[in-house]
Amino acid sequence: MFSKLAVLAIPLSAVLLTACGSMHHKDQKNADTSTPVRSADGVLVGPDGRTLYTFTKDSAGSGASTCYQQCATNWPPLPVASGAKPIGDFSIIQRTDNTQQWAYKGWPLYYFAKDSQAGEKRGDGMGGGVWKLATP
Repeated sequence: MFSKLAVLAIPLSAVLLTACGSMHHKDQKNADTSTPVRSADGVLVGPDGRTLYTFTKDSAGSGASTCYQQCATNWPPLPVASGAKPIGDFSIIQRTDNTQQWAYKGWPLYYFAKDSQAGEKRGDGMGGGVWKLATP
């Protein structure tokens, strides 16, 4: 009896391992090809649906942010998940505090702290017009 179970267990294990391996590969492939944001109502929004902004005091393509300390409290950077990779128009910049931030077409992306819900766009034009909606 034991030997019959052992004979069946080996092929069954191989099938299950293959299936699990395929699922992981599929999920990994999807993670690699997904972007960190999406477009909604003509603007870019983060994974939580909140509006994203750019800061005109940053220099597009410089790979740097100029928004730190109180600025970053009011305008939190769009963080990069561990293991994420740049894709298409989305790049990753290294901040001076050793965190990473997403950029779109070279512009670092930020949330506005007072936009608490998806769809809010309270930050557009703030600071004398230096904060702009991030658009696709």
